[in-house]
Amino acid sequence: MATKKLVLGRERIQSMVIELGQRITADYRGKNLVMIGVLNGAFIFLADLVRAVTTAHEIDFIKVASYGDSASSSGTIRLVKDVEIDVAGKDILLVEDIVDSGRTLAWLTENFARKQAASVRACALIDKRERRETEVGIDYTGFVLKQGFLVGYGLDYAQQYRHLPEIFALNF
Repeated sequence: MATKKLVLGRERIQSMVIELGQRITADYRGKNLVMIGVLNGAFIFLADLVRAVTTAHEIDFIKVASYGDSASSSGTIRLVKDVEIDVAGKDILLVEDIVDSGRTLAWLTENFARKQAASVRACALIDKRERRETEVGIDYTGFVLKQGFLVGYGLDYAQQYRHLPEIFALNF
């Protein structure tokens, strides 16, 4: 049976979301911003973040798979659900729950560049740099963490724990 250790509480997460929202608002004022949530993990973070961004923006979702029902990435990225908005000429902000290996974010960045987006930038609630295998740029980072396998606030293990309002390290 897995045990959980609290890593980030509600107040700390919400404070960071507000700070990120203010930075994004300032940087994208007057631009054609499309915030794209990477499903499933980023849906809670995106819901909070879009309310903290006060400049006009569109919202869409993309779903890719690399984890399945295990704790380690398969290494293969596959598109499960593409965006519905035409992104050509628009400023894309990819919203990720967590960036670890960097493979998914690199794939997504290339995908939107091929679709002729005006710009492609990234926002991640959590950056686990020590797990990086592919160098990627994260323009807006909430937290840099090293703790083990994280769950809660959208993050899951085998589709469980997403509903938790805080972020925990899961110990197996």
